[in-house]
Amino acid sequence: MFAIELISDIIPPLRTSDTAQKALERMSEFKIFHLPIVNEAQFLGLVSEEELIEVRDQQTPIGALSLSLINPFVFDNSHIYDVIKLFHQLRLSIMPVLNQKNNYLGLISINSLINYTASIFSVDEPGGIIALSISNRNNSLAHMAQIVESDNAQILSSYIRSFPDSTRLEVTLKINKTDLSAIIASFERYDYEIRAVFNNTAYDDGSWDRYQSFMNYLNV
Repeated sequence: MFAIELISDIIPPLRTSDTAQKALERMSEFKIFHLPIVNEAQFLGLVSEEELIEVRDQQTPIGALSLSLINPFVFDNSHIYDVIKLFHQLRLSIMPVLNQKNNYLGLISINSLINYTASIFSVDEPGGIIALSISNRNNSLAHMAQIVESDNAQILSSYIRSFPDSTRLEVTLKINKTDLSAIIASFERYDYEIRAVFNNTAYDDGSWDRYQSFMNYLNV
């Protein structure tokens, strides 16, 4: 996925002739806190709601204001991971997208980014979630997939979380089944540590606790 594929067509940029009031009204309409200023195809920078609120005469054109514009952007062929990284680092609500000639093409809103993130993690797909704690030496997604597929299930999405000053990783798997009892048992046979289970029918009705008690009894 590239940045150009997430451009929103419904949020127009500002021009230097637009007033501070118009800019604030547009931010309120689209529920964002930043807007790009563009003249023709030239991207001039981002203006923030926080700064415009302090303007005394709201009818003043943006071009006549002394604004501390910031100049973040991504190119149209930037990978979505780079887009997410910049959103996170700068705490922005929109991200301008430029072509290789530095011409403004449009913007990516935080809402469209969230929608895309939800799609790649299959959050709307029915299924269950297992969070595993593993050593970074045992990070084999192929082996995890083999365990899941042995129960006629599939991994819909996965992600890894690392921790400072630790060799442990947390691997979260979204699986296309809600009853994860057999898959959990298989993971434990291979000495995987189960940190959490969600959307699991056995877990929801108390069977998970009984299963854990039974396994603890066997290990005595």
